[in-house]
Amino acid sequence: MNNFTKGINLGGWLSQCNYNEHHLDNFITEKDIETIASWGVDHVRIPFDYNIIQDGEGRLLDRGFRRLENAVELCRKHGLNVVLDLHKTAGFSFDYYSESESGFFESEEYQERFYRIWERIAELFGGYPENVAFELLNEITDESFLDPWKKIAETCIARIRVHAPLTKILVGSYKNNAADTVQFLDAPYDENIIYNMHCYEPLKFTHQGAYWTDDIEPSERVSYNNSGCGEQYFEELFSTAIKQAEKYGVELYCGEYGVIDVVSPEDTIAWYKDINSVFNKHGIGRCAWSYKGMDFGISDSRLDGARSRLLECL
Repeated sequence: MNNFTKGINLGGWLSQCNYNEHHLDNFITEKDIETIASWGVDHVRIPFDYNIIQDGEGRLLDRGFRRLENAVELCRKHGLNVVLDLHKTAGFSFDYYSESESGFFESEEYQERFYRIWERIAELFGGYPENVAFELLNEITDESFLDPWKKIAETCIARIRVHAPLTKILVGSYKNNAADTVQFLDAPYDENIIYNMHCYEPLKFTHQGAYWTDDIEPSERVSYNNSGCGEQYFEELFSTAIKQAEKYGVELYCGEYGVIDVVSPEDTIAWYKDINSVFNKHGIGRCAWSYKGMDFGISDSRLDGARSRLLECL
């Protein structure tokens, strides 16, 4: 995706956080943006939750939208493009474990709140199609949500296009944007739609020690050599997504990928090197999770002696 080839996520700033003013003002500062820009990436992805910009009654919050405007302007100042990712909307969150959101796919009221968020974002940022892309909703989970999600996404895109006719819009499938579910997406709404996937495979390697998912035994450890990974592994994993993208002439993008902080720097680098080799081969833009903290922080001290080598692999 032009202008969105190599990126870093700003997870935990405007999403998956405590939402207090001190955090929102200080978790990411201009110094952090300067650091990211110095790493040679071309964009950041900014996850944000609906309650930053919308209250419990569905009213839009000007102060929250100013935060988004300030964040985008700061990134543009330092030569970074931005993917705006709605990480949680009223009635839906990818996170079953710590969120109580439900009902989005059945509720026209929740869907209307979702559309209004994106209409406002389109009004604010639709004039920067080279610099700002939109990711409609983070990680649809259940397969049963896919059909209603495709209808919701189409309606939302039509309403966005009134204000942002040329902006790139990222659309993912189910199973948390898994690569092997891209094949179930429909033909694109227009030529500025991007198929979106996330990749933390194999999960037992990238998420070892994780305490927030039943798919992982927290005490189990897996080395990269014993993970089953390699370039061929990722070629096969992405094959159906690549085929679907080629079928419709759509670009493919990976909005999240990364390795948890209990993995050694050497094994982390090995994983990044192999997955990015496949991304480069097929022209797949990507955005690493995550800049700071969140159990995946690329700026965290554990990588101080290896960060430059890791960044060369992005």
